[in-house]
Amino acid sequence: MSNALFLLFAYIFCRKEVETMAVVYATLIVKGKKTLEQVPARLKTEVEDLLTALEITL
Repeated sequence: MSNALFLLFAYIFCRKEVETMAVVYATLIVKGKKTLEQVPARLKTEVEDLLTALEITL
């Protein structure tokens, strides 16, 4: 049971980290400090979704 609980916490923590980093990259793109091509592949979809929600086209 404790192993399953650990895996659940690990998943939640890692998922939160991806969301946070996606917001950071989206902010950097809006400010012109980064481009979408510079976003790591595992975050690219999240960043694109954020930019779409903000109605920002590249």
